Amino acid sequence: MKDFSKELNFKTSRSSGAGGQNVNKVETAVTVLWFVAESEFFNEYQKELIQTKLKNRINAEGYLFLTVSESRTQLMNKNKAIEKIIEIVNKALIVPKKRVATKPSKGQKQKRLDTKKKISEKKDNRKFKF
Repeated sequence: MKDFSKELNFKTSRSSGAGGQNVNKVETAVTVLWFVAESEFFNEYQKELIQTKLKNRINAEGYLFLTVSESRTQLMNKNKAIEKIIEIVNKALIVPKKRVATKPSKGQKQKRLDTKKKISEKKDNRKFKF
């Protein structure tokens, strides 16, 4: 888990929702901006992986951004935003294992055929025979 929080830029804005009298004058919502291409913490392969997996979150200039306005304080929102963006990037770096195709064994095939035959006989026994 890489901590690249030194490369993050922050913007604040007025948050919507609860806040009472402060809602129209205190900027508590925090937007985190991270320029993926100029990161020093990741190599080119990792940057490419991040850009392909998170292309919906990256804008035209190449900034990965995330806005958090869950809390009433700017500091808590900033901490949550850092945690979330690190978590998102680390999840994007995980490469799933490739599935190896396998064939069913002879025993599995025989078991499947046996159960089909049993079910067929059961249904056949339900029929009225003259």
